[in-house]
Amino acid sequence: MKRHCLALLLVVLAAPVFVISAATQTADEVIEKHLAAMGGREALGKLTSRKSTGTFTLTLPNGELTGPIELYTKLPNKARAYIVLDLTPMGMADKMTIDQKFDGTTGWTLNSVQGDNPITGNQLDNMKNAMFPNPLLNYKATGTTVELLPTETVAGKAAIVLRITPKVGSVSKLYLDPTTYLPFRSTAMIEMAQPGGPLQQVQQVAEASDYRKVDGLTLPFKTVNSTPEQTVTIVLKTVEHNVAIDDAMFVKK
Repeated sequence: MKRHCLALLLVVLAAPVFVISAATQTADEVIEKHLAAMGGREALGKLTSRKSTGTFTLTLPNGELTGPIELYTKLPNKARAYIVLDLTPMGMADKMTIDQKFDGTTGWTLNSVQGDNPITGNQLDNMKNAMFPNPLLNYKATGTTVELLPTETVAGKAAIVLRITPKVGSVSKLYLDPTTYLPFRSTAMIEMAQPGGPLQQVQQVAEASDYRKVDGLTLPFKTVNSTPEQTVTIVLKTVEHNVAIDDAMFVKK
């Protein structure tokens, strides 16, 4: 259980950013089309916060754990994920709560089974790169570079591909639908903690689907994040924008 709970930390808040690309265009032209598809710079620029609720499913080799999830994000770069998992499939009567908090600088994971642990290294870097409401709005100001790659075929479908390289943190390849400029897949090498051993580089694949309109923005209501050891599926039920969120919610108490 401990091994899988630690691995879980790498797929909730630090999932790679989704983006876009197109062979006869520049990377910046593709980015502008992507931002327009997501609702436009003006609409994105009006966002100050987001609260989402839904269901969380962690699929492991020996079964599934499920429960509700609450996601909070707030300018300039704060994020929180609160999860309650039913441990019955593992033969345990109690529930496990996982509360990931990131205040823009430091991060913590508060786990009712494992205790409290700071978020460091590659995972912390990736959290810093996941700028709300969209990392591509002002990516050059953060020192990130974006490169347009040749078109690739994914599951029989052509995809526009961008490579996003931040100053620190994981380099991501991002796959976009060439007709809608909506992202549907992302891959990156991330560091995953191994019990009793060193950090290990593993590939994480993130997939987005079930896009819906909320307040003029286009958002994926289903995301699936996979590593060789586990798959995390988040299905949203509600999304609210510009809600009042106390900064204290993102700080370890």
